[in-house]
Amino acid sequence: MDDVPASFPRGEDGFVDWDKVDVESVELPADEIKRAGLDQPVKVELEEAKEDTGFASVIVVDNLPQIPEAKFGKLLNVLTKIFTQIGEIREGGMLMPQDEATKTSLGYAFVEFANEQQAQSAVEQTDGYKLDKTHIFKVCKFDDFEKYQKVPDEYVAPPPKPFAPRENTQAWMMDQRGRDQFVCRFGDETQIFWNDPQTKKGEDVYTRTHWTESYVQWSPKGSFLATVHRQGVALWGGDSFGRIAKYGHNGVQFIEFSPCERFLATGSTHDPTTADGVTSVLVNFFDTRSGAKLRTFMGPISDFIAQGQQGLRWPVFKWSGQSSDESGCFFAKMGTGMISVYAAPEMTLVDKKSIKVDGVVDFCWSPTDPILATFQPEQGLGNQPARLSLISLPSKKEVRSKNLLCTGSIVGVNMYWQASGDYFGAKVLRTTKSGKTTYSGFELFRLREPNCPMEVVELANKAEKIVAFAWEPKGHRFAVIHGDGARPDVSFYSMKDKQGNNNCTLIGTVKNKTANHLFWSPNGRVVILAGLKTMNGQFEFFDVETMETMASVEHFMATDVEWDPTGRFVTTAVTSVHQMENGYHMWTFNGKLLYKYGKDRFFQFLWRPRAKSLLTAEQEADIEKNIKKYSKRFEEIDEKIRNEADSNVASEKRATAEKWKKWVESKKAVRDTPIYKQALDELLGDQAKAKLDFVETTVIEEEILSIVEEPLS
Repeated sequence: MDDVPASFPRGEDGFVDWDKVDVESVELPADEIKRAGLDQPVKVELEEAKEDTGFASVIVVDNLPQIPEAKFGKLLNVLTKIFTQIGEIREGGMLMPQDEATKTSLGYAFVEFANEQQAQSAVEQTDGYKLDKTHIFKVCKFDDFEKYQKVPDEYVAPPPKPFAPRENTQAWMMDQRGRDQFVCRFGDETQIFWNDPQTKKGEDVYTRTHWTESYVQWSPKGSFLATVHRQGVALWGGDSFGRIAKYGHNGVQFIEFSPCERFLATGSTHDPTTADGVTSVLVNFFDTRSGAKLRTFMGPISDFIAQGQQGLRWPVFKWSGQSSDESGCFFAKMGTGMISVYAAPEMTLVDKKSIKVDGVVDFCWSPTDPILATFQPEQGLGNQPARLSLISLPSKKEVRSKNLLCTGSIVGVNMYWQASGDYFGAKVLRTTKSGKTTYSGFELFRLREPNCPMEVVELANKAEKIVAFAWEPKGHRFAVIHGDGARPDVSFYSMKDKQGNNNCTLIGTVKNKTANHLFWSPNGRVVILAGLKTMNGQFEFFDVETMETMASVEHFMATDVEWDPTGRFVTTAVTSVHQMENGYHMWTFNGKLLYKYGKDRFFQFLWRPRAKSLLTAEQEADIEKNIKKYSKRFEEIDEKIRNEADSNVASEKRATAEKWKKWVESKKAVRDTPIYKQALDELLGDQAKAKLDFVETTVIEEEILSIVEEPLS
């Protein structure tokens, strides 16, 4: 009582009336402040304060439907389903405010997660999520409001940035020698090279350490190199390979460019956060020019796989073939009994409804046209036959369909489009009525002919196993590897007969080949019969025009084969699947080895794609007709490079010989000095010195060059 200042108001009982005391005006004595430790500054960790308040883990979801109180529960269940796929929502952590008078929701909600990282992921994954036609989520963190409150009321235009011209992403196509580039990834390094056949090595263009955290991928026209990171995807290009754009997608695993390069799809799977949860899938679509996120698809994995499909297959959304008009770009996703086709850049469902395809299990696009090929297996206990359909977009009309009939059942179908979009083929595996025997056949469609005619082709021995099938990219031929043994046969067919009529005919069959893969040259005619992995890297370069083998080579344990865009060179590679002899070999189109490149932990080899030629068909035909005139200039350049290389080698040899000569002369000069001779005499003595004497002897040898027997006359 004595320590309390007398100025403090007191009640009738004599004690201080603290309700009337202005605590802020009270000043403690200096010795009391020091004793209590209040003279030291208090450190407050901002992140801890945020966690304590919960604001760091709270997000705001705007643009929700404004609904009456009776529908609150339904909307909350939908929101809970969406956000629990991303993270753990705290108990009572979802609040949707409502108007006090009308009890109608106000169109926004607060969601509190277990931690800040989950809240950040929720913002990245659900901002722009389309709940329905008119309600697209606008999501931000609660802490962002403090940032927005600091924005001044009066707008002040920022100073204009100096103009920086964008690098030419097609500059590499202007190489005077017409060379191609490729990228290699090994260890922590990513390296880009020119392929230089004259110097027989790869010329280094750009090297960077830790450029990607998983893999790299060229865009379809070669304009960009995409690198994949935990935070998202980055695009690089130009002469300096500077960063052109970046796209945020936390935990991204897969990427896919549209054929026109204008759009980029990124995908990822996310494990459930609770024991009873399910794996979720997130797919984002970006505009590669502006970097804007155009649309997001998110949901349980069951929404992204077809009936009977095991696990997620990327790409989930498949792009249609490249068209001259970018506005005609489509992408599609397969669901249960339907295929949903979307149009870019609007990213909306074509005709606002999916294509109903009962039981569909697979589909693929034509590489050049907006034509969709679908396969439906047998249904209704075999009463409804399996079916192949070709559907044109955006009309959704069937171009052609075919019921697949057999005495037994259809076991499986593999679909193949020719690169030029002229032909479509399906390998159909059937069983006999007893189900004990299987046999294969091919359904072939001619897309460029009226009414899209089709025909059935079967092997001479229908029961033989089909190992591989491949269309000639430019042409009318295809190849099939078939047989049950370790050395199968390879048959070549043409979609035209010898008279040029549209009849599928057998060109010929080559027997007993060590091959399990087919790799056609981009220009056709030449095909590599490859025995990869289990066949230990056996390769045969085969000319289909003459039906002759040009070369048989080996690259032990090879896992990959990559043709360059021109069809002049091809690489075989051993990736880090095997822990020995990693690297690649560079070959000419006819099987001549140019050079080798070995690196430990070799992961990727990718040729840089070329953009479509700007020349017309007539111009290309003229160049081919006068190829000698055009090739002369390149031959002169090649000869100059070879001469320079020879000169460099000769110069190196002369320099080495001169260096050796100087070294010998220097040693002789030391040997002939009086001091050296005196030291040698003292060390060895006269007798030992005599042993050093030697005698030069000239020996003449005769060599018989040839012996010819001639009869005596």
